[in-house]
Amino acid sequence: MAPVRSAIFRQYGALPFTITDVGMKVLLVTTRGRRGWIIPKGWPIRKLSAAATAEREAYEEAGLIGTIVGEEPIGSYRYEKRGGTRRTTVFEVSVFLFAVKEQLLEWPEKSERETQWFQPEEASKLVGPTGLASIMLAATRRSVVGPA
Repeated sequence: MAPVRSAIFRQYGALPFTITDVGMKVLLVTTRGRRGWIIPKGWPIRKLSAAATAEREAYEEAGLIGTIVGEEPIGSYRYEKRGGTRRTTVFEVSVFLFAVKEQLLEWPEKSERETQWFQPEEASKLVGPTGLASIMLAATRRSVVGPA
């Protein structure tokens, strides 16, 4: 029997980056369950814009302080989670580029997640959703060479 699909749920994510003397790096966080590498993301937060929600998730999940670059998402990707009753939930994540100024020593979800900086090419191979990998590579290339 085929899985039952549900509605598409919206989330907002931040693609944290910094420019170092050896080039651009992006920060990934682990998921709580399987400990896979992802970007900070989460549900819409009442009274916050999509960009402000992404910024808040970067703080809560990775202790990041910084600025969303631009007012619009740089792309979106979908991923699925399968529930115990054969129901598949689909999530669509709008991704905002996030320029990191600082990573705090303590933050709300520090004990639940790991964080690590990667070169964009390496990070794109570690994240699960292929759509996220594509957004990551396109965005980091644009940021290094300027707008297309």
